[in-house]
Amino acid sequence: VQLQASGGGLVQAGGSLRLTCAASGSILRINRMSWYRQAPGKERELVATIAPGDRIDYADSVKGRFVISGDNAKNTVYLQMNSLKPEDTAVYYCNVDVTIATFYGGRQFGYWGQGTQVTVSS
Repeated sequence: VQLQASGGGLVQAGGSLRLTCAASGSILRINRMSWYRQAPGKERELVATIAPGDRIDYADSVKGRFVISGDNAKNTVYLQMNSLKPEDTAVYYCNVDVTIATFYGGRQFGYWGQGTQVTVSS
């Protein structure tokens, strides 16, 4: 399974960005897709997560500003980030929990994308 993340960049405070993460490979089922972020000197933290049935959860710090959505047909997850703040500056990583086809049948694995930089200037 490969993940391709895109959409990061530099934006002024109050602006918006949309992150995209597409998964490819022998995927039988997407169990969960999530966005994490890691700021310099800080631990990686969960930003938003979505599971089938639109089970969605957000970090308190982004509630009301970020929207996560998914396209199961494309194995893609999006993160619409609005009203961005300087403290949102971080490398954003997508993470997927999928069931893939193996010789032994379906097996569940987690994968990380390569990370995309989001920088919010004040």
